[in-house]
Amino acid sequence: MSSSDKVQVDDGIPSEVSKVNQQSVTITLHSEADTQALAERLAKLPLSGSVWLAGDLGAGKTTLTRYWLQALGHIGAVKSPTYTLVEPYSIQQSDGTVKPVYHADLYRLQDPEELSFIGFDEYLDEPDALVIIEWASRADSYLPPPTLFIDMTQGKDEARQVEIRLSKVGQAQGLNLAALTI
Repeated sequence: MSSSDKVQVDDGIPSEVSKVNQQSVTITLHSEADTQALAERLAKLPLSGSVWLAGDLGAGKTTLTRYWLQALGHIGAVKSPTYTLVEPYSIQQSDGTVKPVYHADLYRLQDPEELSFIGFDEYLDEPDALVIIEWASRADSYLPPPTLFIDMTQGKDEARQVEIRLSKVGQAQGLNLAALTI
């Protein structure tokens, strides 16, 4: 695949993919519909553990998470956890189980030790839980390694570059990011 091949992310929406392999993928999103399509693909991955979302303010981290939660099956509003630090979701799965998902935003975190005071470890220790963390770099010395890194960068226009990388944890789980593209 060349550095600017067009692929269909989902629902026939073209996105430019500059790098694809089993451990990383870089995608250019041109619209909110592209973001929603990517979130739908992420929801199909058998993810547990934490996912670290990085990017400047306005890069689209919360928008991606909102669509991701909806694609996982959440019905209702998705609140930004900017002031609460964590928003919990219990998402009913088609097999009757409930998937615990936590959306955290550590932008306002003053000290990583604050996470121990709110019981953040319990979210990370919960079996099969997915913890999506915006601004994880503010507590990277406190947090265990994630399963997945997602870095979002806004370009000159409205396009966003999204680099998705497996960590060693994600690699050990046998995740394959090539499934994010069609």
